[in-house]
Amino acid sequence: MRLVHRRPLLAGALAAATLAGVVGVATAASAATGCRVTYTVTSQWSGGFGATVAVTNLGDPLNGWQLTWSFTAGQQITQYWNGTASQIGGRVTVGNTTWNAALGTGASTSFGFNGSWNNASNPAPTDFALNGTPCTGSTTTPTPTTPTPGTPPPTTPPPTPSTPPPTTPAPTTPPPPTPSTTPSGAEATIVPDPSWTCGRSAGIVPPARGRLVFRAAAQLGAIRDVGVTPYGHRRILDIRGGTVTGDRINGSILTGGLDLELTLGNGATELEQVAILRTTDGTPIYLRTCGVAPAGDATVRIVPDFEAPNSSPYAWLNTGTYVGTRTVDTATNTLHLAVYDVAGVSPADPRVQLRDPAGVTNQPWDCATGSGTRGAAVFTETVTLGASVSVGASKRGTRNIIPITGGTVTGRVTGTVLPGGADYQLIGATSTLDARYVLSTNDRELILVRNCGAFGRLVPTFEARAAGPYAFLNANTWLSSDPGSAPGGVSITFYERR
Repeated sequence: MRLVHRRPLLAGALAAATLAGVVGVATAASAATGCRVTYTVTSQWSGGFGATVAVTNLGDPLNGWQLTWSFTAGQQITQYWNGTASQIGGRVTVGNTTWNAALGTGASTSFGFNGSWNNASNPAPTDFALNGTPCTGSTTTPTPTTPTPGTPPPTTPPPTPSTPPPTTPAPTTPPPPTPSTTPSGAEATIVPDPSWTCGRSAGIVPPARGRLVFRAAAQLGAIRDVGVTPYGHRRILDIRGGTVTGDRINGSILTGGLDLELTLGNGATELEQVAILRTTDGTPIYLRTCGVAPAGDATVRIVPDFEAPNSSPYAWLNTGTYVGTRTVDTATNTLHLAVYDVAGVSPADPRVQLRDPAGVTNQPWDCATGSGTRGAAVFTETVTLGASVSVGASKRGTRNIIPITGGTVTGRVTGTVLPGGADYQLIGATSTLDARYVLSTNDRELILVRNCGAFGRLVPTFEARAAGPYAFLNANTWLSSDPGSAPGGVSITFYERR
């Protein structure tokens, strides 16, 4: 589960002094020093964890830095980004890259890493030092020293130069500043794993390089921890409402959305989110979002995809190029989105390449397909439904959304259908259902369901805890009946596929 704990620490910075090389009485030219370090464990799992380290230089400007610390419980760095790392025993050294070497007064930079731990204790380091000198989080200026006088200088005056010094005055225009090597926004392009590209295989650009379109704050219901599934550690965040504010779009977020967060075994995040917006003039908009984040980064880089009515004032959302951020504030149970128009912004260095762990099943983006005949019944659901939200004709067809409000489950799985999610169906010559929702079993397990396809060809997929009693559902060798009429909603039966 992300955001395991946060622990800001104070750490040290360089104390550099340049001595004047004269004989006799000399003073030291001293540099102000000081820095602040925040060390954050952002995710932790069996045998591994992710962390970010933020460094702020409070002293005189630096051009090149190394941060050192000691792990005291056998932790080992296994992967890193935005820095160069080495480790001998418990002693860790992280140096700058070419683009974050310069740290002016008050400037900050950050880097992240994945590490291993002993599953018993993962204490934060306490001995940070920058360029070899620890600090307390405040600036200091060393007291000038007076060396012991040596041989007195000679009394003979210096010779008179034969050539007079030049009389040309110093230029009045200062030289141009040295160009910075830090990229705009000091953020990297994230290159996703090929299995989860979010439609941006060349890289997802830093959002702030574009123009802000809107911000959204979604109120969450339950944050449901499924546990470790065949894909990774799954959390499901139930979207229960919220607000949207921007220059060209304002409105609300409706119930019926889900935020599906997957933390991979290497600490990276893959995200899928479905949500329903309604503008202040009553226009409904369907939003499906894909996202990724490097291990240790609590901010997910997202690629939103909008379906707005073609005839509405918001049809421009259907053709734009958008990137944004998604964060979760567990203190207020709020999910925050910021969406930017990045048309014309191209991927550029620096880049962070994401790779899924080897040997692990990749989660799917598209609906499952399969053929065969129905075998034995596995379980039956009676699903209650809310009022439909009709987006109408949009870029992929006519979108109609039916929120799921609850239900019951009987058979080899017994329990309830939790309120949340919806059937995000496309209506046309061939209507396609795409229902997303969560089952809660009587023995307190959670099962994520996606039932997708055309009428007569529905193929369900299930995601359950890999070490739990319903792991057999992860085989995903099932077929579904079409929805049949039931009080307040529909009835669906799932079958073994033969």
